[in-house]
Amino acid sequence: MPEASEVPEAPEAPEAPEAAEVPVSAEVPVLPEAPEAAPPASRRRGRTTALIAAAAVLGVVAGTCTGFLIQAGREPTELPSLSQPVLAQAKGEGPEPLSAARDRRVRTDGDLRKLLLKRPSGARDAAYAAGHDGWVGLAEYAEGFKNPAGAFSGAISDEFRRSAATTWRVGSTYNVQIQLVQYRQEESLAASDSAADLQYWAEKETGTRSWAVPGTGDGMAYVHTTPATKPGYQPVYSAEAHAWRGDLVMQLWVFDTKPIPKEKIMDLAARQMGRL
Repeated sequence: MPEASEVPEAPEAPEAPEAAEVPVSAEVPVLPEAPEAAPPASRRRGRTTALIAAAAVLGVVAGTCTGFLIQAGREPTELPSLSQPVLAQAKGEGPEPLSAARDRRVRTDGDLRKLLLKRPSGARDAAYAAGHDGWVGLAEYAEGFKNPAGAFSGAISDEFRRSAATTWRVGSTYNVQIQLVQYRQEESLAASDSAADLQYWAEKETGTRSWAVPGTGDGMAYVHTTPATKPGYQPVYSAEAHAWRGDLVMQLWVFDTKPIPKEKIMDLAARQMGRL
């Protein structure tokens, strides 16, 4: 049994292995130097911007105050007089008003029936007379279309004002009907639109020939070479012309049991438009 005073010897530490030799030819890589930390310029830049902005505001305020002080020290400017110089009235008689023959507005605001062509000598009343005493109401005007309900509402939207018509017959089969339709035209140019619609449908008829009516701008005359047929009745040939001037639309139809010459419809259209 060992004695308490004896301390066992510590074991010897193992010898450290010798460091491996580095070959002479190997190069030790050189690490790049760490960049120096950038100075905290953002804080300095923010302070500079704030100082410049504050100086600008102070400059504007100082300039405004200076302007008020300068203006307050000036004498008030007198305002110009509200009264205007009296103009000398011209002496002598003024121009005479236009006659009805020269002032178209006087004619179109008058009796439309007087603007219709007069029936030729020897002509008789047609089997069907449009309107009452030459005037055609809105309901009767709409009845002349294939879709009376749509024509009625469309005429109201187009600001239909009034309509006048005349009819006559020469011989037993030759019939003429002329109708003038006037619009108020406070919202749109309904007269030109109405004439364009009638021309569109006239061109849709089978076997149609057309010509421009001289002196009417875009007025057109049509001759339908294909007759309308119905069992028990004679074939009916037709021709028509549609034009407008100002707030008036001219609608002209000719019917006969034989083809209608171009000269007939062109002559009637030109003479009727010459009265508007």
